[in-house]
Amino acid sequence: MAPSTDTSPADTATSPSAASVADAAPVAGTKPVTRGYSATKDQLRARLKRIEGQVRGIDRMVEDDRYCIDVLTQISAVQAALDKVALGLLDGHARTCVAGAEGEQRVERTDELMAAVGRMMRRG
Repeated sequence: MAPSTDTSPADTATSPSAASVADAAPVAGTKPVTRGYSATKDQLRARLKRIEGQVRGIDRMVEDDRYCIDVLTQISAVQAALDKVALGLLDGHARTCVAGAEGEQRVERTDELMAAVGRMMRRG
C-alpha cells in the first residue's frame, strides 16, 4: 500500500505537531483541508473540554481519597464519552474522507478506517 499524501488522523497520532503545522498554513493555490468533523468542530471541541473537566474531577477524587468504586464509575463515564466522540469521528471520516476519495486513495482510506475501528475494538 502506497503512503497517503494527505495528512490523516492516523498520521497525527505519531506526529501531531507536524500535522497541525501543515494544516495551519495551506500552500497558496491549494484548497484548505476539510476534515470529516469540520462542520461540527466547535461542538467537538466543547465536548472534549467537558471530558477534560471530567478527567480533572477524577484526579480530585483520587486526591481526596474517594471510594474506589466511585472513581471507577467516573472513569467508565469518561471512557463512554470518549467512545461517543470517536464514533462520531469515524462516522464523519467514512462519510467525507473515505466516500469523497477516488480510486486508490479510497482503498487506502478504507484500510485506514478499518484499522482505526480495529484499534478501538481491541481496547480493554
